[in-house]
Amino acid sequence: MKIKKEAMCGTLESNDLLVKVVPFGGLQVSIYSEVMRQFGARIREVVDETLKQMGVTQGKIVVEDKGALDCAIRARVEAAVLRGCESEDLDWRAL
Repeated sequence: MKIKKEAMCGTLESNDLLVKVVPFGGLQVSIYSEVMRQFGARIREVVDETLKQMGVTQGKIVVEDKGALDCAIRARVEAAVLRGCESEDLDWRAL
């Protein structure tokens, strides 16, 4: 998948996160979190796994975390990527 347009998903409320995706020549992931010292490695792992599972090869991904759980991180990344890819032909079983 390739990001075709700028898209966002989520909020900056406590226990949530905001994911922004933007078209970009390569794949660049930036993560900002209030709990980076404690959970930064796990946040990065969940984001990377989700992008790999979705086949994202190009785009700039910015994650602003406010203490979200893994399931919320995965869901927000998936939604932002799908919005940014303008994907209409989805295989929901793959997600």
